[in-house]
Amino acid sequence: MKDLQMHMQKSIDSLKHQLVSVRTGRANPEILSRIQVEYYGSPVPLKQVASIMVPESMTLQLNVFDKTAVKAVEKAILTSDLNVSPQVDGMTIRIRLPELTEERRKDLVKITKKIEEETKIALRNIRRDAMEDLKKQEKNKKISEDESKKLGEEIQKELDKFIVQVEKLIKEKEAEILKV
Repeated sequence: MKDLQMHMQKSIDSLKHQLVSVRTGRANPEILSRIQVEYYGSPVPLKQVASIMVPESMTLQLNVFDKTAVKAVEKAILTSDLNVSPQVDGMTIRIRLPELTEERRKDLVKITKKIEEETKIALRNIRRDAMEDLKKQEKNKKISEDESKKLGEEIQKELDKFIVQVEKLIKEKEAEILKV
């Protein structure tokens, strides 16, 4: 059960990380966390080639460490799903985030729903693996049929608790996105 809880908690942690990267009404450096920059022939996270600051509520400022990487950073931002256009000034790149339109907010809610479903699938897969392990133990006579059934019910209860957690996190994020 400890192993099951640990795996399910990792899925929740992953969900939280993904939700932070979904843009809301204000600038957050984490929205750039998914961007990979082509740097000397290898894709690297943006955070490894630039420092990110938030000088204003709707502006992100990147200070690129290497002058040769400025163009690559600009290109990575332009090709991302953020729909922003960076302004390059030497080794500094500014990203002015536009106000979210109603349509964009709805798109972001769809993205959070997709993330929710992926997380639920991951949790169900963890449950399935645990149930298969139970069946193997029962088949090999390591546990009785009654124990297997009881443990199966406990596994389902754990899944249900984690699903409720996922739904709560998604609901909070949707409220944050839709807040004008």
